[in-house]
Amino acid sequence: MYLRKVYTLVFLHNETHILLGLKKRGFGLNKWNGFGGKVEQNETIIDAAIRELREECCVDVNKNNLKNIGHLEFTFEGESLLMDVRVFSASVYEGVPTETEEMSPKWFNYEEIPFNDMWPDDRIWFPYMLKSKLFYGKFHYKGYDTILNYEVQELKSMDSFYKNNK
Repeated sequence: MYLRKVYTLVFLHNETHILLGLKKRGFGLNKWNGFGGKVEQNETIIDAAIRELREECCVDVNKNNLKNIGHLEFTFEGESLLMDVRVFSASVYEGVPTETEEMSPKWFNYEEIPFNDMWPDDRIWFPYMLKSKLFYGKFHYKGYDTILNYEVQELKSMDSFYKNNK
């Protein structure tokens, strides 16, 4: 039995580039990733995504411009935590991505995403995101570098996914 903890992950993008942040401390140290983190008690998932984006790269996004594009679940061999990650994207935002104590943001061309310096699962599900396809993925790791097994599927709608997986 796993203890489920909900997290957010937000990616800003345009037609040719995606904004990633280099993690400077804590979980995921020295890996490029989107911006996000834990959903706090009495906070909605959307509000957590907006707060984390602001805290990690000083950018504001309106909840109407934040699109839920994916759902990822991560488990780790020998650990009881299930990381339930809600993935969002936005192309409309306010502010200039700025380095913080936690993250150093950088724009990457879609053809030059630094997968060698990212989580191993990113290579598997990023293509869905980059092609604007909705997705669900489940990854089981040994340590933080080896994927033991996984499944990824394209979804028709996030609403029907959540309704069918309550």
